[in-house]
Amino acid sequence: MSTPSMDVRYVAQLARLNLSPDEAERFQAQLEQVLAYVEQLEQLDVKGIEPTAHAVPRSNVFRADEESSSLPVDEALGNAPQRLNNLFRVPKVVE
Repeated sequence: MSTPSMDVRYVAQLARLNLSPDEAERFQAQLEQVLAYVEQLEQLDVKGIEPTAHAVPRSNVFRADEESSSLPVDEALGNAPQRLNNLFRVPKVVE
């Protein structure tokens, strides 16, 4: 098993972070606190509790896909700085 200080250095390397020795020591202490809390959680009796992804029930949050009329061209392009053949005219960005 790896030591927390090795874990901190390894994760910092993966994230391309240059940690000072003080930062690594501080993060090591924080990691040890997190791991100690996880150990406490592992001691909880969760038999008979259904796994959940959300604390409250969720249902489909999307509206039904219904056909409707679109904006008239003049209204859609009303604030366009430039128009060309009932389309938005934009500067060329690809050479």
